[in-house]
Amino acid sequence: MRWLDVPPVWLAGFVLTAWLQSVHAAFGLSFGGAWAGFLGGILLGGGLLLALLAITEMRRQKTTVIPHQTPSRLVQSGIFSRSRNPIYLGDVLILAGLVLWFDAVLALPLIPIFLWLLESRFVIPEEDRLRRTFRADWARYEKKVRRWI
Repeated sequence: MRWLDVPPVWLAGFVLTAWLQSVHAAFGLSFGGAWAGFLGGILLGGGLLLALLAITEMRRQKTTVIPHQTPSRLVQSGIFSRSRNPIYLGDVLILAGLVLWFDAVLALPLIPIFLWLLESRFVIPEEDRLRRTFRADWARYEKKVRRWI
């Protein structure tokens, strides 16, 4: 069951919840107009782009993208020079974009809850693993690059 405890599965669950809220419990609430769909599309596209750039850089560096595994390299180039967690940031942007796209007003609290879940279940344990594995390199990287943006 550990293969279920990965960010894409969690993202899918949160997206499904937002969609269900928009379809079955909208209560007449709306973001009010085409701007929400437009902004949602921008956030969705930006999130997908961030994740793609990060995965490409990790593959180029020949290290794992699987959260529960110890990476063979500390990736500091490409998008990782701007954010220590661009894939997770991309996941949050994807969720935010889809909440807007679905016009799921009552699902807005899912965004900070998802962010908290990613940070507590994945980011902090991964950073601890990286700190133990790459010691001095990690310390320099952590001082230089912010966790999110």
